[in-house]
Amino acid sequence: MRRNETWFYWKRLNPQSLRRRRSCWKSESIFDLPALKKTLEGYEKEMSKEGFWDNPAAAQKLMKKKKSLENEIEGYERIRQGLDDTADLIDLAEELNDEEEAKEIRRNFSALQEDMEELKLRTLLGGRYDSNDAILSVYAGTGGVDAMDWAEMLERMYLRYCEKKGFKAEVVDLQNDTVAGIKSATIMVSGENAYGYLKSENGVHRLVRISPFNSAGKRQTSFAGVEVVPDLGDDLDVVINPGDLKIDTYRASGAGGQHVNTTDSAIRITHLPTNIVVTCQNERSQLRNKEVALKILTSKLTKLAEEEHKENLNELKGDMSQASWGAQIRNYVFQPYTMVKDTRTGAETGNIGAVMDGDLDLFVRAKLSQDAKERNL
Repeated sequence: MRRNETWFYWKRLNPQSLRRRRSCWKSESIFDLPALKKTLEGYEKEMSKEGFWDNPAAAQKLMKKKKSLENEIEGYERIRQGLDDTADLIDLAEELNDEEEAKEIRRNFSALQEDMEELKLRTLLGGRYDSNDAILSVYAGTGGVDAMDWAEMLERMYLRYCEKKGFKAEVVDLQNDTVAGIKSATIMVSGENAYGYLKSENGVHRLVRISPFNSAGKRQTSFAGVEVVPDLGDDLDVVINPGDLKIDTYRASGAGGQHVNTTDSAIRITHLPTNIVVTCQNERSQLRNKEVALKILTSKLTKLAEEEHKENLNELKGDMSQASWGAQIRNYVFQPYTMVKDTRTGAETGNIGAVMDGDLDLFVRAKLSQDAKERNL
């Protein structure tokens, strides 16, 4: 960094401005530190009671809440301390006229800003199931082979996003196409606030590009659907009428152990009243595949019942499997220019390579902010 660039940076990032930002950060109403610490004390008191582990499922839920709250408080205090330290270091660097120190401070402050944005993003997660794990499914839509290829590109994008976020992602079902791409994929995502971060991806995603499968080199528009539901766990109070289920078995396909293409271990369950279909073929045993498929189906039906304001799953009728299809929520343009734009929030970027490599925070943040504003209206 040249000298004039360095000190121009000091004008933008100086101790006074940092102190103002630090003061605003301390008093920010969306992050009530005393209230969070009081909640944490309540969790600790509850855990210290005799018989706390008599109900392991409830105990695990409280432990998960406590850990999440501890991470939030720790993140806040780390940022506050970082702002204090950075302001002091700028004073020292100016006094010593040390440009190398200036460069290091700039790098550290950029990382600190990223942490601030991440923590602010967490404050927007106020939904009932936001802290849950997530079940994400990708389906090829209109567009033929291009749509199959597009669905596979989206699957990779979400796997990369989960990796960046530190989530564990397991593909429990994958239906490959015979030519290229995939027909569908289902991913179980586990991690802190996994559903809260991924729920905004629910909807139709539209791709515009010069098709590699078109010999004439024409632009092709194709679609893929993404469905995200919260993983409600194993202790569900929902009862599904067995008579509403059609259960089929078939041979698993794709990479796997000796059971692949030798036994009918894969499971397909159709909920007849809604025509919702779930499949699972990742597990070695048919029984385990059935358990996972029923878990996914129950989560989908529960979420659908809430969206339709139904108290009983038996009230869900009609072809609900197409409920998510409609106007696209996001456009991805590869040619003649590059752009990704969310139709709901207006958030957009020209760096399509980064987006396809899992950099989705811009869109997630915009949608969560929009939802938060709507809740406060």
